[in-house]
Amino acid sequence: MLADRLALSLFNRRQLRAKDFEPRDGGAVLLTDDARKLVLTAWQERKREERQHPFLDEKAPLGLVPYLQAQLLSRHLRGDLEAYPPWFWK
Repeated sequence: MLADRLALSLFNRRQLRAKDFEPRDGGAVLLTDDARKLVLTAWQERKREERQHPFLDEKAPLGLVPYLQAQLLSRHLRGDLEAYPPWFWK
């Protein structure tokens, strides 16, 4: 979900365009080197953005959300939490 939102925002802001993709034999499509750098830089920036975690009631960087959710799921499976608290993007 995080990667999908990032990709769509890069296209919507016209930071990525058709010229940033190179078709290859066999139907493969690759990013150009410059586009790859742009995507990786944007990904690193997005992971640092903070959001309020509804269950923990703390701000957390988006890059840490999958780890936090895995911890909450393991706590639920061990029986430490009555229910698994999902995290919804707002």
